[in-house]
Amino acid sequence: MRLLSFRVRSDPTPRFGLVEGAGIVELGPRTGFGSLQDALRSGLNGLTGFAGLEPDHELDDVVLERPVLRPAKIFCIGVNYGGRNLEYDDPSERSYPSVFVRFPDSLVADGQALLRPPESEQLDYEGEIVAVIGTAGRRIPVDRARAHIAGLTLGNEGTIRDWVRHAKFNVTQGKNWESSGSIGPWIVTVDELGDFDDLSLETRVNGEVRQHDAVRSMKYPIEYQVHYLSTFCTLEPGDLIFTGTPTGAGARLEPPVWLQPGDIVEVEVSEIGVLRNPVADEQTSRP
Repeated sequence: MRLLSFRVRSDPTPRFGLVEGAGIVELGPRTGFGSLQDALRSGLNGLTGFAGLEPDHELDDVVLERPVLRPAKIFCIGVNYGGRNLEYDDPSERSYPSVFVRFPDSLVADGQALLRPPESEQLDYEGEIVAVIGTAGRRIPVDRARAHIAGLTLGNEGTIRDWVRHAKFNVTQGKNWESSGSIGPWIVTVDELGDFDDLSLETRVNGEVRQHDAVRSMKYPIEYQVHYLSTFCTLEPGDLIFTGTPTGAGARLEPPVWLQPGDIVEVEVSEIGVLRNPVADEQTSRP
């Protein structure tokens, strides 16, 4: 299934459903769940029975929202794909993943604008696969991790680069500007995906390929990430894991190339879909 959250243009109330062809079968009224996160907490029980129904809405007629509207936890794994350590001054091997967190409001949905703030021109992209937790767990073994993942979606872990450098060992402020990153367009459930290692990720800016790599080059596989994170906290339905980005971000080009208003950023995994966002300047009111 491809599961998503959306709203119709005449009503701001968030809804959720499954993608059927070029349309959406709305699931809230049919299941009694108030949101996709509620459905995740139920284990997505019974949702497959609605596949094949006549769509209630056309995809072109709705506005997509973040698939999980307000995830309780958003983890990000840094420096994970093959070659990423070579981008940094210290290329030494690390025994454990680099981990940081994001806030929900730092992410917009598919089709919505990534915002460049007036405080910096260094808005950068980081295409990623995002794991969505479906079953809660603590100290999850690696060989059981896939059973705790509801599905995968796509993310752009947008970063304000100069704000990442404000303090040593501190990336929080550079990773959490409002509307600087994105997630979506939908969650593809695990039953429709094969071995995660067979997936390949590509990021394009205005049609130009900037990042391309296979999941099998990750130092810390997705299943290991679930195991590691669940060691120190309980992972819950709707929690998100941004699983790392390949080489090729704008900061690493010579000279660096930052996102500009009017740019279009696309993140694609063929088995999942395409996350597409325009770039715009943030409009601020001056006192």
